[in-house]
Amino acid sequence: MVNHVREYRKAQKLSQLALADAIGVARQTINLIENDKYNPSLDLCLKLAWALHTDLNTLFWRDEDE
Repeated sequence: MVNHVREYRKAQKLSQLALADAIGVARQTINLIENDKYNPSLDLCLKLAWALHTDLNTLFWRDEDE
């Protein structure tokens, strides 16, 4: 699974804390997701995509060559 959470968060000029607050998780959870040390639930993936104004495919499965 390709993870673009950090890329999208930075593009939106959000801190880890701001994103975490927006979706109701701890900042550490965002850090773990961005560093591929935690696989979020589908519900959390949907919240991340919504908060980052994108969709699940783009956020988690987009080919890096695109």
